[in-house]
Amino acid sequence: MEIKAEKTPLKHSRRTRVAAPRSSIDVWSVQCEDCLKWRIIPTQEEYEEIRRKIVENPFVCSKKSNVSCNDPADMEYDNSRIWVIDKPNLPKTPPGFHRDLVLRKDFSKLDCYYFAPNGRKFRAGTEVASFLKENPEYKDLSTSDFSFSVPKVMMDTVPVDAAKVESSGGSKRKFSSVK
Repeated sequence: MEIKAEKTPLKHSRRTRVAAPRSSIDVWSVQCEDCLKWRIIPTQEEYEEIRRKIVENPFVCSKKSNVSCNDPADMEYDNSRIWVIDKPNLPKTPPGFHRDLVLRKDFSKLDCYYFAPNGRKFRAGTEVASFLKENPEYKDLSTSDFSFSVPKVMMDTVPVDAAKVESSGGSKRKFSSVK
């Protein structure tokens, strides 16, 4: 599965202590099991539903209306965008919550955040567990309904003018422009 990732600015608000979503993903797509062509999925919700059960119910072109394997691909795997490959069978984001994936500045990986209906931001399962315990209206949810697994950045699609350099302060990798 492919997801296009681009960085977007973080929105800050001084009135509240709630972070606004800032997803790096702007295109959701899946690969047809039969013809291997990439098909764009219009919404994150539809994409998550496909991903949730892709092992037992693989995606094929005919699942999109008016599309077949004979049609051209919706997009090609190339370095015109940064691609990330998601893990199969992750749970679909619970209703009312929002899952965001944010690409790090050094292109090394994505970070996963969940936002509750009230806007509260979660960075880890322990934060979700505390929230669910504090909010009995979500008693039907469990921490297993949330996954902080992140897609793998396909390094062959990272811009060619970004070169890896070692930082002077340790083993963290950074990218810098090559001229």
